[in-house]
Amino acid sequence: MKKNIAFYMLLFIDFYVIPWFMKDTGSAMIIMLMIIPLVCLITSVFYGIRNGFHFWYVLIVAIMFTPSIFVFYNDTAWVYVIAYTVIALLGNLIALPLRKYPR
Repeated sequence: MKKNIAFYMLLFIDFYVIPWFMKDTGSAMIIMLMIIPLVCLITSVFYGIRNGFHFWYVLIVAIMFTPSIFVFYNDTAWVYVIAYTVIALLGNLIALPLRKYPR
């Protein structure tokens, strides 16, 4: 867990700091549909390159995003838990052939 703290901190920033920049519906849609998924995907790919595929990482993404629904969004944002979890899964899977050596 300690060796992966940088990945979890990036996800924390992605889910809890970036939403503070939402000012109106347009900026919220850009953040929710482009910026947060992109950061999640890039973080997941680099996690996968470093650690290989871990189902726990994908589950942690879902668990980390869920409280942000109550802080920044409304009940319609529950669908993003699934979306960001799938993005993390895809990022983790994309990294499998990019991995140079097993750890």
